[in-house]
Amino acid sequence: MRGLPLNKVKMADVVQQATRENAIERMSATFSAVESSGQLDINELQKIADSIMYDVIDRPENLLQLTDIRLHDTYTFAHSVNVSIISAMIGRLLKLPKEELSLLTLGGLLHDLGKIKVASEILNKNGRLNDEEFSEIKHHPEEGARRIMEMADMLPHPEILARIAEEHHERLDGSGYPHNKKSNEIHSFSKVVAIADVYDALTSERSYKRPYTPSVTRNIMVNLSKGHFDESLIHLFFNNVAVYPVGTILKTIYGFGIVTKCEFGHTETPSICVFADNEGNMKDKPERIDLKDDGTRAIEMEVSGIELLHFIHKLTFNPMVYLTEEA
Repeated sequence: MRGLPLNKVKMADVVQQATRENAIERMSATFSAVESSGQLDINELQKIADSIMYDVIDRPENLLQLTDIRLHDTYTFAHSVNVSIISAMIGRLLKLPKEELSLLTLGGLLHDLGKIKVASEILNKNGRLNDEEFSEIKHHPEEGARRIMEMADMLPHPEILARIAEEHHERLDGSGYPHNKKSNEIHSFSKVVAIADVYDALTSERSYKRPYTPSVTRNIMVNLSKGHFDESLIHLFFNNVAVYPVGTILKTIYGFGIVTKCEFGHTETPSICVFADNEGNMKDKPERIDLKDDGTRAIEMEVSGIELLHFIHKLTFNPMVYLTEEA
């Protein structure tokens, strides 16, 4: 089959892949050391946060399209790193001063610190949690805040970091936990980390669920979870997320096309290369179209998962070739 393998297409992201991989490894080592020493290496965590922050600052032209490189046993660390990356990206978009951006990035790394006390059997359970297990999980925000305040003399602005840990599951309409806080009671950094936390959780594969695509995740967070998140932040965020990442296959009013380009502020209307008609028959000459001219009405559906594999097999052609060839 001609074209690039589906899992080999690499896109520019808000951080370098090496930065993410290194951060995950260092997070894993840092938290493993806690079990033996009982101490958290704050200096190391700050270095990890700064490496993420400077990468995000240095790559302002790139949209968020995090590649999933996590393994089952490193999920918690990969999640914390991704939340830190997303939080840093939102902070950069908010034009936060460097000191505040550094604090927010560190807050993203530490937001799930309280999960140290949660049994690994619960964290990695293959299936839904029962009421007792979920009750234990719901204690982790307060536990994280408590642990942060225990290290207050070693941390910058520990009271803010503690609030991030304690409030990242709170929701603006009061439906969150642990204290059912409402909008004006929740710290602005906690509102940022809440968005980052949910986005990464929804787009991640776990033993008990398949990942949602960025477009489905956007629909859940913007339309199905109204009242949960700060509206200005959620729209700012998704204006800078590759809702349809490069390489995504879309069925449009023009036929089937592969996304070739995403732009800031137009992440729901990418540029595509249409290679097949609406019946799935290959076109003699592919056509490049900018969907900004039509708006979202041009997109009928995203082809993903098993459907995508069947579609590619039926074509006997991999449209990923249009990412490296001029049509």
